Amino acid sequence: MNEAASPALRTALAYYHAWTSHDLDQAMRYIADEIVCEAPAGVLSGADAYRGFMSPFVQILTGSELIAAFGDDTTAVIVYDTATVPVASAPAAECVTVTDGKITRSRFIFDRLPFNAARNPAG
Repeated sequence: MNEAASPALRTALAYYHAWTSHDLDQAMRYIADEIVCEAPAGVLSGADAYRGFMSPFVQILTGSELIAAFGDDTTAVIVYDTATVPVASAPAAECVTVTDGKITRSRFIFDRLPFNAARNPAG
């Protein structure tokens, strides 16, 4: 994972390192005002909605391991495993589109089942 690689990959990694360090303000500097995020919970539009989506997760984050990262001039994919207060392992992937150093589109892929199980341990 060479951070000197593509422009989109540099932006995606800078964003990832910021939010996994609990610095959501820094992370949001890489998010375009008009971002569109497709996540398991639905589509979010705009930086305010995106911050609202990320903020609770960043607050419960206890660790993260970057597994892989790839990119070109406009698109990057990062795969990581996060640890949170309720869930020890929550793997995820993001495919982001980057324009002028800002993430304009994010496609989040993650399994909600471990979080659902943590909220309802009886099944």
